[in-house]
Amino acid sequence: MSVASVCAINISLNKGEIKTPLEVGEFIIDHGLKGDAHAGKWHRQVSLLAKESIDEMTAMGVEGLCFGNFAENITTQGIVLGSLPIGSVLKCGDVELEITQIGKECHAGQGCQIMNKVGRCVMPTQGIFARVVKPGFLYPGDSIEVKHV
Repeated sequence: MSVASVCAINISLNKGEIKTPLEVGEFIIDHGLKGDAHAGKWHRQVSLLAKESIDEMTAMGVEGLCFGNFAENITTQGIVLGSLPIGSVLKCGDVELEITQIGKECHAGQGCQIMNKVGRCVMPTQGIFARVVKPGFLYPGDSIEVKHV
């Protein structure tokens, strides 16, 4: 059995930009990732996408994909994010996240850079959003477990 884990923590200073990886992320309760453009007091404080979803796009011929290209704050591995019900709590290292939304419309119907390039994006169906319910620091390699479903 494989253990779910964090592959990367990603940040951008402005909305609509590809995020860049961090060595450590500080997550603030009911706010999100410190310094990230999407952080704030709302239901989509943190976005998560599985490495397996990124691999799916690579298999479709999208070249050069890196963690953060889908504007995800946390890139995961070993967990099917889209199968988790809203309200589930993920324990990622010391941080706890409550899932608030599964998927989203891709940039108000205009599509993201990847949607415009290949005609498909995984974030609208396989990405999830959460709010921070327990603050802390998160590192690549930290384990992920589903605490409540």
